[in-house]
Amino acid sequence: FSHSAFTFGIESHISQSNINGALVPPAALISIIQKGLQYDGTLFDGRPIESLSLIDAVMPDVVQTRQQAYRDKMAQQQAAASAPTSTTGGSIAGNAKNGENTANGEENGAHALANNHADLMEVDGDVEIPQNKAMVLRGHESEVFICAWNPVSDLLASGSGDSTARIWNLSENSTSSSTQLVLRHCIREGGQDVPSNKDVTSLDWNSEGTLLATGSYDGFARIWTKDGNLASTLGQHKGPIFALKWNKKGNFILSAGVDKTTIIWDAHTGEAKQQFPFHSAPALDVDWQSNNTFASCSTDMCIHVCKLGQDRPIKTFQGHTIWSMKQDSCVHDLQAHSKEIYTIKWSPTGPGTNNPSANLMLASASFDSTVRLWDVERGICIHTLTKHQEPVYSVAFSPDGRHLASGSFDKCVHIWNTQTGALVHSYRGTGGIFEVCWNAAGDKVGASASDGSVCVLDLRK
Repeated sequence: FSHSAFTFGIESHISQSNINGALVPPAALISIIQKGLQYDGTLFDGRPIESLSLIDAVMPDVVQTRQQAYRDKMAQQQAAASAPTSTTGGSIAGNAKNGENTANGEENGAHALANNHADLMEVDGDVEIPQNKAMVLRGHESEVFICAWNPVSDLLASGSGDSTARIWNLSENSTSSSTQLVLRHCIREGGQDVPSNKDVTSLDWNSEGTLLATGSYDGFARIWTKDGNLASTLGQHKGPIFALKWNKKGNFILSAGVDKTTIIWDAHTGEAKQQFPFHSAPALDVDWQSNNTFASCSTDMCIHVCKLGQDRPIKTFQGHTIWSMKQDSCVHDLQAHSKEIYTIKWSPTGPGTNNPSANLMLASASFDSTVRLWDVERGICIHTLTKHQEPVYSVAFSPDGRHLASGSFDKCVHIWNTQTGALVHSYRGTGGIFEVCWNAAGDKVGASASDGSVCVLDLRK
């Protein structure tokens, strides 16, 4: 069921609703189904059930109020009976039949998993990052899906489910976490700007560090100055935007959307230069090969290489492999992970990079809780990194390629030596990690989390 949420979102057209996703708690759909089963069970004993909407039924304040009312009622019954009770008796056991025993089973299973993998969980105290080297930035009101450092200064951008992006000033002369700019993503309704209530799904700085582009679930891309002012709104996609990237020159922005298309935008005028409708399913990611040529991937399992001005892809690849533009057959088919691979990253090493003498590597992060480092010339796995306990959603190489940061839903950020595979730094945050990124100097790592926090790890001695 790894892709159930995505499938449900597409089929239900949730992106077209006016529900504020930031107010809906995680796992709300599962909770609604469980409550429906419990409601069905109560029909047989005639208990009155208060009428609630589906959304109200999972709101934290409603749930908390009803739970407190239930506890008060139970206390009154126990007092009236004047008989001792235990947490394993009567009514609570009855509730367990309606689904709570499943939760206990999962919890016990988690403990068993932890016991079986105790050696993987043990992190040497010498590698733990002390609290005085970690800064936790708070301000977002929902999950923070993405973060990215400015390429020339210590400005960290973050994007969240609260329909805002934020720019945090982390330079030495800033006033720490209090220095933040809030970029509110609004849409026009009734002649006025109102919050879009849609996730900010992607963001990217231009190479000069002067402009920030953001993509949103409301279908618009936006360009902001580093001072937080809205410069342009780019609107031609017919649905949510999943990814966007500046080209190196800084004159074009590339976006990918659920409408199955990719668009090249003129960053100066905000106009769409060309729309590429070649995918048969939502486009998930894009990356530039040159200033006017790019690759895009989709759930249709195709990779298209397209060029501005061309009305057909100049190359199309199918499958999950390593390809070369010089040949039609794949170079390597790397298979070792036991579950889905969520993300891959090239190292900033090898010919044509700032580190030409170092070997080119590929990092892959998987739902099997591991990260693998591959030697792409030989097509072999050189290191398997196994300290995480939950799916790994993000990996990022340091600018010199000597270290790799990984972030997982186990709330941990690990820093690895890419040559030896050794764990050199570790930090446990307060929420599942969605994204990790390095600053240009290579001495700080940013991480965004599911609890709305953004943490910055200072790796300087």
